[in-house]
Amino acid sequence: MIRVVLPFHLRTLARVGSELALDVKGEVTQRAVLDALEAEYPMLRGTIRDHTTRGRRAFIRFFACQQDLSHESPDALLPDDVATGKEPFLVIGAIAGG
Repeated sequence: MIRVVLPFHLRTLARVGSELALDVKGEVTQRAVLDALEAEYPMLRGTIRDHTTRGRRAFIRFFACQQDLSHESPDALLPDDVATGKEPFLVIGAIAGG
């Protein structure tokens, strides 16, 4: 099981607690995790990735094992600690301002 932590506004939309567990089939990549997340919680479709391009939305970031994975390939394998459930995959809402 893959552990996923969502930002507050997406947890509210999906009506989940602070952390959720997903069953990901095959290789554990960003794409596989997000596909499983959107399949389990269809109300999140379009909130993390664009409906058409499937690319990460501008103010969403991905972290795992203290690494920013936001600009990694969506098909790159996630760290082993995430794949084994030892560490969570974090979806973070970025803040902009000036």
